[in-house]
Amino acid sequence: MIRSIGLILGLLLSFLSFSQMEMPEDKVDWEFKVIQDGCDATIVGKMKVDEHWHINALTLPEDNFGIPTTFKVHKSDNYILSGEVIEPTPTEEFDEVSEENLRYHTGRFELKQKIKVKSKDDFQLKLDFGFQPCDSVKCLFPFEETFTVDVKGCEDLTSSALDDNADLDEAIDDLEGSELNESISDEGDDNASVTDDVKRNNVETENAGVVSDEKKQKEKKKNKNDPTDRSLWWIFAVSFGSGLLALVTPCVFPMIPMTVSFFTKQSKTKKQGVNNAIKYGISIIVIYILLGILVTAIFGAESLNKMSTDPIFNFVFFLILVVFAVSFLGAFEIRLPSSWANKADSKADKGGFVGIFFMALALALVSFSCTGPIVGILLVQAASEGGLAPFIGMFGFSLALALPFALFAAFPGWMNTLPKSGGWLNSVKVVLGFLELALAFKFLSNADLALQWHLLEREVFIAIWIGVFLVLALYLFGKIRLPHDSPIEKLSVGRTLFGTTVLIFVIYLIPGMWGAPLKIISAFPPPMSYSEAPLGFGGGGSSANTKENYIEGTFLGPQNIMVFHEYDKALAHAKKVDKPLFVDFTGHNCVNCRKMEQSVWGEPGILEMLRDDVVIVSLYVDERIDLPKEEQVTVTFPNGREKKLKTTGDKWSFKQVSEYQVTAQPYYILQNGEGEDLDIGPADYQNHSNPADFRKWLEDGLNAYKNDKNK
Repeated sequence: MIRSIGLILGLLLSFLSFSQMEMPEDKVDWEFKVIQDGCDATIVGKMKVDEHWHINALTLPEDNFGIPTTFKVHKSDNYILSGEVIEPTPTEEFDEVSEENLRYHTGRFELKQKIKVKSKDDFQLKLDFGFQPCDSVKCLFPFEETFTVDVKGCEDLTSSALDDNADLDEAIDDLEGSELNESISDEGDDNASVTDDVKRNNVETENAGVVSDEKKQKEKKKNKNDPTDRSLWWIFAVSFGSGLLALVTPCVFPMIPMTVSFFTKQSKTKKQGVNNAIKYGISIIVIYILLGILVTAIFGAESLNKMSTDPIFNFVFFLILVVFAVSFLGAFEIRLPSSWANKADSKADKGGFVGIFFMALALALVSFSCTGPIVGILLVQAASEGGLAPFIGMFGFSLALALPFALFAAFPGWMNTLPKSGGWLNSVKVVLGFLELALAFKFLSNADLALQWHLLEREVFIAIWIGVFLVLALYLFGKIRLPHDSPIEKLSVGRTLFGTTVLIFVIYLIPGMWGAPLKIISAFPPPMSYSEAPLGFGGGGSSANTKENYIEGTFLGPQNIMVFHEYDKALAHAKKVDKPLFVDFTGHNCVNCRKMEQSVWGEPGILEMLRDDVVIVSLYVDERIDLPKEEQVTVTFPNGREKKLKTTGDKWSFKQVSEYQVTAQPYYILQNGEGEDLDIGPADYQNHSNPADFRKWLEDGLNAYKNDKNK
């Protein structure tokens, strides 16, 4: 069973990777050479694998379901193979996520195959070379191709082999630093997010930063706990929770006892009923996973990621969520065309697995009015993570949705413990409607931030949330009734506790109108600097950065710290005041950026260092202000693709991509007064969202700056 799941996941991973147009040959460079001395020759394959990627060894452990690397010389009458392929010692480790042993190669390495030439005439040797590149999250499609290399004939076929092949090995070693080393650059690649503009650079440019092996090893150690893994686990947890929430909607909950009863009564034995219910649950999972794959395949995960920061997309999604919210509140009901459900239902009579699958499809279509909005939000959120996130999101959601059908079929007695369908189901739907209405304004806020219209500033956003959740609290306490609600004679304990929690949340939001940070929801409202009173009510907050301390070229930033928005001005000022330059690659619609700024930057000890010990330049990669005409130049990205920089966001995005091969935000760098990176590595949300970790990174940077000055 596990092997089957591993195989299916491998194929899905490959499919998703292909849809994002990350091709395997983009991640590996190779060159084949023939080193020959008389009748003895060695076929040498010199490989260079992109940073953060690896390819499997020639042989893999028994419990590994990966695809091994192939380096196979064809048999021929022109030569005799001498021994097996010579492979350097691969890296071996146990992957706790996939629960399997790994064996792979990274960076530069060589594969060699020795032969003895039997032909007097020159000839071409054929070899099969194949591999599958993987990073810590996904594997791309396997690559395999047949190559030819020229081999010289051997005049003296009677001569014996060179003693110990010493001269031949020396010649092979001389390849170090040869053409391949000159033609293959050491540029890295980001494993959290890769856009179309950052695929591969096969040609080394003069300004390309060369990352030393020592630095690569240092970065590898720093990123041992891969942040993307944690992001995917978070997506799975949220999706699974959303699936549990969808279970108690009026469209799904009544179907559980009805469907399980159908399987148990129609099946000849209890075992058959359980098997059918399990197949039903698996069908639900497959349907939603296919939906995630379909959306990703049509648009591409990276395209969805770009769309999630696009103001037009955010505004359209705001309208869609408002429509769904109004529907949930009882104004009308949204349904897919009834013909779709009828067709699926008619095919459910075929029996067997096909019939069960179409029964599951009918459930998905009929329950769309309840599950559609939840699935839509999940797909948008997953798209912002990119990569496998849409697949993981749909898997988590559908798993939660499918579990009851299998469990209640196995233990039908449990169904007696289920609450009866009734008015409480409509109440759940109404609560979801209020939640969707609140979330809708997050998307409207994204559009407003991107366009810098200042129509939905922080105070307005918080006021809207206070209003929405206050009405929700009144609804839960029975003070407001909506269409389709049943009369409430008395409040249940659960409803009372939930209503109290919502009311407490409303009270918590109120100080935010006067500048309170609201750390619990820091990722949702606009930043403090995007408000009517950036310094809080009466100009409160961090008083150290008031008008008397104003520096030309600065703006009020997170935690009321004055920051630059132009890199050159910030660098010049940092050099003038003899402080490190804190480069903050951020975005107006970057959720994790807001979390860092609210929950980490303002912590005691950290705030003082950011305010007093460094010069901050915040570079917004999604800033849509047009560049001056003289700066609208065409640039070349690391993969050789040309693009014209039109906006300020384009300029800073290109700077981040070209210098660091990273597209995720927030991304922090500390530099000296000459614009050179301090040797402490970057900081980001995934590895430094803990205040203690971020504070240590800042302290290390300040110490590195002092040491750099004393050299």
